[in-house]
Amino acid sequence: MLASADRLVRTGADPQQVVRNRRIQLSRRFIPPRDYVRASERLADPGSVVLLDGPRGGGRRTAAIMLLHRLGESDGRFEELSGEREEGSLDAAPGDRFFVDLSNTAEDKYFDAQRTVTAYRTAIETCDARMVVVVPAGLDYLLDPELATLVVRLGRPRGMSVFRQHLRVDGISPEPEQLTAPELTELLERSPMRELARLADMVRRARDSGQYGDDFTSWYAEAIAAVTNWTDRVASQVKQHRAAHQRALLLTAAMFNGASADAVFHGSRTLLETLDHGEDETPRLAQADLGEQLTALDIRRDREGRIGFDHLAYDSAVRTHFWVNFPDLRAGLRTWVQRSAELPSLTADDRKELVARFAEQSLGVGCPEHLWTLAEAWTQPTASKTLHPEAAAVLEHGLNHERYAAKFRSQIYQWVTSSRLSADLVRVLTGVCQQVMAATHPDQAMVRLHHLAVRGGGEEHQVARAALIELAARSRRLYRRLVERLQSRLHAQREHNLALLTELAEPASLPRDIPWPELSAAWHTVLAERPMADWAPAVHRWLSAVHENERWAPVLRVLMAATSNRRDLLDRLYVVTCDWALTESQVVPYDRAAREATAARLWQMIDLAQGADVVDDDAPGASDSGENR
Repeated sequence: MLASADRLVRTGADPQQVVRNRRIQLSRRFIPPRDYVRASERLADPGSVVLLDGPRGGGRRTAAIMLLHRLGESDGRFEELSGEREEGSLDAAPGDRFFVDLSNTAEDKYFDAQRTVTAYRTAIETCDARMVVVVPAGLDYLLDPELATLVVRLGRPRGMSVFRQHLRVDGISPEPEQLTAPELTELLERSPMRELARLADMVRRARDSGQYGDDFTSWYAEAIAAVTNWTDRVASQVKQHRAAHQRALLLTAAMFNGASADAVFHGSRTLLETLDHGEDETPRLAQADLGEQLTALDIRRDREGRIGFDHLAYDSAVRTHFWVNFPDLRAGLRTWVQRSAELPSLTADDRKELVARFAEQSLGVGCPEHLWTLAEAWTQPTASKTLHPEAAAVLEHGLNHERYAAKFRSQIYQWVTSSRLSADLVRVLTGVCQQVMAATHPDQAMVRLHHLAVRGGGEEHQVARAALIELAARSRRLYRRLVERLQSRLHAQREHNLALLTELAEPASLPRDIPWPELSAAWHTVLAERPMADWAPAVHRWLSAVHENERWAPVLRVLMAATSNRRDLLDRLYVVTCDWALTESQVVPYDRAAREATAARLWQMIDLAQGADVVDDDAPGASDSGENR
């Protein structure tokens, strides 16, 4: 993992395991909607494809993921596919499970998305995989008749069941009479599933804070106020305090919630400067001090000097008010966040929260470009190196967003294929592709890492190459895809692609399920296209591997197959093998005789390939080179 991006949300964890754990947690909270069983029955047979329709907010995406998850674990992969294919066809295998979310697809792009789904369907049915597709609500009249027969329309789950299940998982079990409030009944009947989940999470937060009583009734009262009442209250507060410095302090306290009072003070000053609001001409000592200003705005400062609000999620309501009601200030707020992240009074955790809150608001009002603009700004040569984790995190928030994830993958593709890219952005993109995108879209991550790896020879590109090789080592399928990709692109960035193929030919680059045919293909290109000095060290390492562990013995035949019986390649392979046999091992000294015995196995294969008589006691001294063979 990159040193400059080592504070990604999932640092150190296996990305695929993280996604798997999320599915497990989601399964614990899931309440099946109406007709879920019919969809499950449709998906039972290998090669099945199911399209899910239903009302907006009814939890179709979650249902799709659960349909695939509850098929049980298998050796196949679980992967989300894009409605916009990039390169090649779907590489499916028996047991693979795929999910396509078209719920946010615009009407003018729906026909192209359906063509992509049809192509996926062919591969799914041929390879005995499975796929679930969420179609856009309200566009059923545009659906291809061939796909229409695969549709299952889900109903809305019972709101009360969803709410209670979320509470139950968090260890909260209210009595039935505690769930009869009229406002709750209305929410349960009309709110999207994500809002019910949010309400349940608010109850949990109220309990965990220890600030709002010790029973469900108290926790619920604070939670319901947080999701229904604060909007009007915040609007009234903002209307009451019209001075620029008051509103700047209120917004900064909401964005820096939990940070130190000093950070909030300097952050509000930075906001006024960024928005080009003039200084208060009143002498500073004649102005209200910070404590007085905080009190006037109902902002509290705890004993440790950290800023907060009295009510649960009030800070979130303040942030939303400014982003929704001051659209002309959004670009300025982005610049302010960019500058504020460098305030020395902010801790790493404060900056992490600042990024998350900015991402939530920008994505909530439909401004995903503000996030990648920040990532670019924080990775410019003039920017602070300490902000690389924040640049990575802001992209991670975008890649994990249900609506805008595809736009972020597209933006990253535009970056990696552009002619100008800062070294620091290369490092951040490498980490994001390796740790975030690869968990859900490994093929797209591989394409982007390949572009980064062949851009140049700098240290940042070496890191991208290492990440690409590591990704390929995760599975036989990805290894094969990368070998094929490199071989098909030898006409462009030839030396870089050959160097990558040479690395793929190394013992350490192989996945556990050893792809012998693909390894042979990589070796053939390396032997035929690269000078002997470039690949000799790799052959030496393979011979050492065979010498130390018999499980690697098939590589001898791989090397032979890679020569295609070309005499020039056989001769070079013979010379390299002789050099290895005559070299004293640094691991096990005085084992030349044993090494010669290992080498002799390959020499015999070479003799047979050239039609020569096999001599049992073949040794390095039998020939000084391949010239007499």
